[in-house]
Order: sequence, then structure tokens, then C-alpha cells
Amino acid sequence: MDEEVSMISRPIGEIHTPYSRMEEIPRQGRLSREICEIEVFEEFADGLKDIEECTHLFVLFWMHLGDRTRLSATPPHDHRPHGVFATRSPNRPNPIALDIVELLAVSRNKLKVRGMDALDGSILLDIKPYSSEMDSFPLARISWQKGSQE
Repeated sequence: MDEEVSMISRPIGEIHTPYSRMEEIPRQGRLSREICEIEVFEEFADGLKDIEECTHLFVLFWMHLGDRTRLSATPPHDHRPHGVFATRSPNRPNPIALDIVELLAVSRNKLKVRGMDALDGSILLDIKPYSSEMDSFPLARISWQKGSQE
């Protein structure tokens, strides 16, 4: 890049989960049956209009305990190092996480969801509706996984 790009991001809420330590977090949110709460800050609550019409959501959040210096990761099911951009490791230059959650209930600025793998108190960056028609690629594969889910 020829010129420096400035990125300014601000939290839009906080995620409340039963996970207070990294060791407690499920390997993937989809594997969890725990019900969690996404609290959208009051100033952004109007952005939730019609969200109850969605069954599933993309939730982007900041993995504040991730090691931002790591460029390789060894997944638990593969035992070989891979570049972090080929894995879902929380340790990466920009520790942004993406979960697809099931929306269970909406109460003003609070969403009850299932499928989070975030630490309690994680910073909410964004929410987007998930669409199986637009967002699903049934034939997508990661060849080094050999049928495992990371």
C-alpha cells in the first residue's frame, strides 16, 4: 500500500457467556448448547429493528486474549503447524472472531443466542443476518482437515 490506512472501530456491545477462562470455551461455538447473551449498547439498539425475523446471525467479536504475534497454529486434530490464515486459531494479527449463532429471543437490546465460543465480556464488533441461500457453500473444503471440523 502506498499510503497508510487508518482503521477506527468501536465496540457496539458486550457478549455474556458462561466461559471465564480460555480452557472452558468449546472448540467451536456450533458445538455448544449453552445459551448466551449479546448485549448491544443502548446507543446502537435501533440497529436491532427486525432482527427477530432472523433465525441465525453472524456475530463478529474481538478475541482480546489472542496472541497477535503468532503467524502459525497447530490445530488440535491435525498436530501439524499451519499459517494462522488457514486455521481458526484465536491467535492472529487481528484477533477477530466470527460465530454463526441461533437467535432464540430478543428483549430490547439483548439477544439470547446459542452457538457462541467467546469469553465472557468479549467485545461485540458487529452482527449480520446469516442466510443459508447466500452464505452456505456445501462443497467448501479444507483439504488438510481430512473430514474433521476445526
